[in-house]
This record gives sequence, structure tokens and C-alpha cells, in this order.
Amino acid sequence: MPELADIEAYLEALRPRVVGRPLLGIRLLNPFLLRTVDPPLGVVTGGTVGAVSRLGKRLVFEIASVCSDAPYFLVIHLMIAGRLQWRPKPSPAGEGAPASARVSDAPRGNVLAAFEFPSGTLFLTEAGNKRRASLHLVHGRAALAGLDPGGIEVSTSTAEEFAEALRRENRTLKRALTDPRVLSGIGNAYSDEILHRARLSPFKLTGSLSDEEMARLHQAAVAVLAEWTERLTAEAREKFPEKVTAFRPGMAVHGKFGSRCPVCGEPVQRIMYADNECDYCPGCQTGGRVLADRSLSRLLKDDWPRGAARAEDD
Repeated sequence: MPELADIEAYLEALRPRVVGRPLLGIRLLNPFLLRTVDPPLGVVTGGTVGAVSRLGKRLVFEIASVCSDAPYFLVIHLMIAGRLQWRPKPSPAGEGAPASARVSDAPRGNVLAAFEFPSGTLFLTEAGNKRRASLHLVHGRAALAGLDPGGIEVSTSTAEEFAEALRRENRTLKRALTDPRVLSGIGNAYSDEILHRARLSPFKLTGSLSDEEMARLHQAAVAVLAEWTERLTAEAREKFPEKVTAFRPGMAVHGKFGSRCPVCGEPVQRIMYADNECDYCPGCQTGGRVLADRSLSRLLKDDWPRGAARAEDD
């Protein structure tokens, strides 16, 4: 699932392509993508994109319309398998072709929607058969705020604010870090990396953290997100991010099951539950103990991130 750093990379690539330019039209190729009916999508046709921003793991297009003084907001939630792809405007020889004739220019796979701009087309695709990605159109900033799950932004939080958010409920660190109502923009991949950097077990309870451990966790979260955001946005300035993945070569533990931890050399382990996975290093995080799936089954049932559909729809 695209997380904070991935969404920021998309935004970095989108700003020079769409901000200050009119949205010429939206081709909705799968009606189930659109989760709102009022206002209708047509009201933003011809409107100018004033800004693109992030709301948790959602991408937000602010659009000024001649129909209203208040801006409209297109809000895209990519969920697990949604991705964005950009296709520049066709060569002059093909410019006169109607939009319907240019569907062949679309990426292969399941295209859910196409957003037409003077310089090109932004395609929203989703792999697989499950349709979890969503598109909302809302009017005014109050309506946009209603889509915010409420998690704090780690990068701008103080250590005290971070600790207060995590200690509101006594839950596993894995669950707390990935709950959008607690922290904004963190999912399965970066939570694994943060916990490894902080040298903390994913199943340690928030209520049991010492002040030193909480401060270490905050520092790790700020650092990991900043490092990956800087890396991915730098790449996005050179090329539109076509292959967004949760499994990256530079990660320490996420997706590295069986590989050697870059810090201590112990093999990376994982916990599997249903469709979920948690990767960790026993040497760095659990005092050398390998956590058994079976012994944790009850804990996972009660406090595992119940898949993206539950966490992200909140």
C-alpha cells in the first residue's frame, strides 16, 4: 500500500504537471470507484487545480470552480493495490483524436479512472479483482476535514504529542503505528522499519513503554519517514513514480524474511496472520526470541491491523 513517503513522491511528480492547470475532464471507467454523488463530478470540469496535498494516505486535488467561491476537493485513496500513472499528451498528429479514441494510450491492467489535463492524462489503476480504491468529491474545507481520520503528523509532532497519541489506548506498537486515527500516513512497511530502527518488538504494548523507549520510537519514526520521503521525492523529480511498492531494496526488515539484518546479522523473521505480515529482527527487537505465530494468535486476533480495508476506511 502506498504510504506517506510514496504519496509525497506522487505529489512531487504531480505538482509541475497539474498545479495551475485546468482539469479538462474525468473519465470514470469503473463506477464503483466514486463514493460520493453530490456534488456531481461534472462541476470540476474546466476548474483549475490550485494545489495537490496529502490527507493521511489520501491524495487531494484542490480545484477552483467558476460555480462556487469555495474550492472543490478530489480525494483519491489508493488503498492496497491502487496506483497512479501519467501519460504525456499525445504527439501533435494524435491531438485531434477524441478522448474515447485515446483509451489505447492507457496503461495495461485495470484502469478505474482517467483525469485529463492539457499536458497529459493521469490514470488511476488497481491491480487484482478487489475494488478498494476510492474517489470522493467534496465541496469546501469543512467537508474535506470530514475525511481526515485524525492521526497526528509525525514529522511535525513533539515527543510529548507523539507519546500522548500512542498512550490513549493500550495496544501493540504494530497496531498503534498503523492506525490512521493515531498517526498519519504509516502502514505495514514503514511501521516495520520504524520499529526496527527503534529496537522495539512489534507486539510490545504502548502502555508498557518507558519514557526512554517512547522517545526512541518518536525519533525513529521521524527519521525513517524523513529519509524515505527525501529519497522517493528526489526520484520523483526525475521520473514519474510508475512502480510504487512496499518492498524496497534499501529497507532493513520489511520484505526481508530470511535475509540478514544489516545491523546485527541475525536472520529477519516474520509473523503471518491472515493476509497480514510483520517483519522484525530478533537480535535487535526481541532479545533474540523468535515470536511464534501460534502463541501470538490470540493477541493478533484482538489487536492486529485488520487489513487495509478496515484501517483505511475509518
